[in-house]
Amino acid sequence: RREEKISKDSDILIERREHTMSKFGSINAPTAGARTEKALPEGEHEIQLYSLATPNGQKVTIMLEELGEEVVKYDAYLINIMQGDQFTSGFVGVNPNSKIPAMVDRAGPGGQRINVWESGNILQYLAEKYKSELLPSDPARRVEVFNWLYFQVGAGPYFGQFGHFYKYANEKIEYAINRYKQETQRLLDVLDQRLATVPYLAGEEYSIADIAWFPWVRCIDTGYNAREEIGVDRYKNVAAWFDRINSRPAVKKGLVINSSAEGGFREYHSGSSSPSAAAPSE
Repeated sequence: RREEKISKDSDILIERREHTMSKFGSINAPTAGARTEKALPEGEHEIQLYSLATPNGQKVTIMLEELGEEVVKYDAYLINIMQGDQFTSGFVGVNPNSKIPAMVDRAGPGGQRINVWESGNILQYLAEKYKSELLPSDPARRVEVFNWLYFQVGAGPYFGQFGHFYKYANEKIEYAINRYKQETQRLLDVLDQRLATVPYLAGEEYSIADIAWFPWVRCIDTGYNAREEIGVDRYKNVAAWFDRINSRPAVKKGLVINSSAEGGFREYHSGSSSPSAAAPSE
């Protein structure tokens, strides 16, 4: 029955390729689950990350780099979503929703192996597991971090929908572009007004809330080529905040892990003794 389901999903996928409205249409289908049988690779460290250098993926690699190799070592494997890696049986076994990033902690609570998925959940999990200052222990400050973290989790899709209709959709639908453009601008204004009073979103200290928002703000320019369309430069407080975060060494490195771009790391292994194991992509 499992093989029949995989075959059925593949037939649906082929049919949808004939009616695609964007380059992503060829991988979309109205069904969930694995389409191919393939195990995920595993490295030697307790944290195994399966991801891609999209904004959601970059949240996690930035977080891992901010924690530092002396705190956590990890193996990171690139999931090529355009080739359907997220629909293999191994990936679906970690995240049944077939979205990156997905993570396995082989030394989870009670020493159990656990799956962790959804980027906001992974940020919170890592901060709590490793008792990071990126998630304060003070209850009031902690709630403020969660306010801004889960605001991003809910708001991120608006940025993504703007990018989809503005850049990727074959048919340019003015209503859709304008709707998501306006909402993206409104969200940037929320951030800008907040950052007029504090240096970071949750207050005086850099936190997982900033890590969550940063790659999505960055993507407006680097991913969607929409800096002028959105008018990013008029959000002066956001720009200053962005520059503070963008200058951090851990952020610079985290942005290029699980990236096939020039200078990126398709596959990354903390503390590897093999020079090729963390070699940048050519």
